[in-house]
Amino acid sequence: MSISADLVCKRAALDRHIRALGRTLIAYSGGVDSAFLAWAAHQVLGSNMLAVIADSPSLARTQLADAIAFAREQGIPLQVMATQELERPEYARNDASRCYFCKDELFTIMEQFRSSQKFDSIAYGVNVDDQADFRPGQVAAGKHNVAAPLLEAGLTKQDIRELAREAGLRVWDKPASACLSSRIEHGHPVTREALSVIEQGEDALRKLGFRQFRVRQHGDIVRIEIAAKEMPRALSSEIAAEFISIFKALGFKFVTLDLEGFRSGSMNALLSPQLAVKPNP
Repeated sequence: MSISADLVCKRAALDRHIRALGRTLIAYSGGVDSAFLAWAAHQVLGSNMLAVIADSPSLARTQLADAIAFAREQGIPLQVMATQELERPEYARNDASRCYFCKDELFTIMEQFRSSQKFDSIAYGVNVDDQADFRPGQVAAGKHNVAAPLLEAGLTKQDIRELAREAGLRVWDKPASACLSSRIEHGHPVTREALSVIEQGEDALRKLGFRQFRVRQHGDIVRIEIAAKEMPRALSSEIAAEFISIFKALGFKFVTLDLEGFRSGSMNALLSPQLAVKPNP
């Protein structure tokens, strides 16, 4: 399946934007957007790029392993860097600005590395569709002058998936992923223990054969989101019993299945207009 003429033009624009960055660090998480950007940057810049992945308790081990595997498969140079956002009180308190402090931690470390290793630029995988959601991490990117070549080329999430499929990248249909901290209701502290519980819960859902889902923590209530096409199986009495067994064992008092199904950023719906404001850098 060939891509449209419009998408050919966008891809050409992406290559131009990447080339203009010079020797570049790519903030890489292993998700479709950052994986495609890292791959495209490697195609354009070769050894003059380096993908950087942040290793922290908020990154599921399965996601880290898959991100490393993809980079290895594609020959993309990769550096794993430990980040300490969980040690920052302003991050751990988990208010509406949490993502700002996460990205500020990442980009601060990347900027130090960029300077010491004489790279010219830092880029990340924000795209057109990301502009429609509440994403304070973009404020941190602006503070650190991080480039956004996918956005500059006018690429949407669907565009990126189509280009990744055309390039034969196995991640093209990878389910959307976000850090484990995004599963915890704002106002409840982010702790290593809470992140571990969520990771164990999602690993268990994966073992049950579900592909796209989220485990959302609301105090002692777990809210399970399952993709619409997988919902009929989730609604069976057999699977309901599995959910109860898994999440009661993890310490939850109440186990719920969200009938609206999986959707990215659903925790943001709980934010009041006053809270959902961008933090000052």
